[in-house]
Amino acid sequence: MPPLALTLGDPAGIGPELALAAWLGRGGRDPLPPFFLVADPDFVERTAHRLGLSVPVAEIDPETAIEVFPRALPVVALPTGTTIEAKAGAPDSASAGATIESITAAVGFVRAGRASAVVTNPIAKFVLTKAGFAHPGHTEFLAALSVPPGRDPPRPVMMIWSDELAVVPVTIHVALRRVPDLLTQDLVEETARIVARDLAERFGIAAPRLVLAGLNPHAGEAGTMGLEDRDVLAPAVARLRAEGIDIRGPLPADTLFHARARQTYDVALAPTHDQALIPIKTIAFDEGVNVTLGLPFIRTSPDHGTAFDIAGKGIARPDSLIAALRLADRLARTAAERAGGRPATAQVIPLSAYAGRPPSAKGAHFDAEDEL
Repeated sequence: MPPLALTLGDPAGIGPELALAAWLGRGGRDPLPPFFLVADPDFVERTAHRLGLSVPVAEIDPETAIEVFPRALPVVALPTGTTIEAKAGAPDSASAGATIESITAAVGFVRAGRASAVVTNPIAKFVLTKAGFAHPGHTEFLAALSVPPGRDPPRPVMMIWSDELAVVPVTIHVALRRVPDLLTQDLVEETARIVARDLAERFGIAAPRLVLAGLNPHAGEAGTMGLEDRDVLAPAVARLRAEGIDIRGPLPADTLFHARARQTYDVALAPTHDQALIPIKTIAFDEGVNVTLGLPFIRTSPDHGTAFDIAGKGIARPDSLIAALRLADRLARTAAERAGGRPATAQVIPLSAYAGRPPSAKGAHFDAEDEL
């Protein structure tokens, strides 16, 4: 398998130090899969020195990353030779170009078969927006990179995964009062189809078991506490079951996440962001992984943000990044076993190509959790 491509994230956030900490934990009885960081090698080396970490940095090509990985952190330089002067904890739009270049290069390496999956460190969308970045979020940008310019991107779905629980919010970063209008039967069905397909093709679950939480208390109590469960969610479940997808619901959300209930399904879909993320962040706060379903390549990410308040202090925990690297490797291997072959190539797209581009009309649905 080719190595994993790890993006830099916002260089003023905790991404760079998480990459260093993850590499330090590469050995032992359960070694990490080989990865390379797409960044400015000098910046990475200065970051290690400032944090007092004994991490040798080697500038390499993706093809030599596996050989180098045991003795040094492999770093692939940004294709344009961009240098980074970011200060930890001080977000600056001057770094936006490097952030975007790291993402586009990583995707290009995966699409060209030079890396097996993309693992993204967290970004801060407000920093990129100041530099002219017009995509609604990290995930929409990745979706755009997956197709030639001018073609409609695929529909991405955010899943937060852990060994104990996996969840998918059907609507994401929107005000609660907007959810009933956004929660259409088509949206529920499309989301569930993508989830079922990727669980089979990438997680290797032959017959995925899905559940759908109700929107209202007691899943609407037969329409007496809201009509959405009866008139939108239940028909969606019926249609999905008629297609052969194993899905139950809508079920009361307050009894869906206890230990015995979790044994009856592989992933829980929930109408709102907090319905899905409160339980998993309670159960697996440090180990949760953001997985983007629906893309033609594998992408995982730590389930947290840039943490500017602790960046540079050497106290950020790499648990979620390590889990993201392990999961990306597992999904890549499963997908390779099922599909085989090399992926298509993709170009590296500079930030200037996105400046001024109008945001997607669907942006409210698909924003990524790791941009907070």
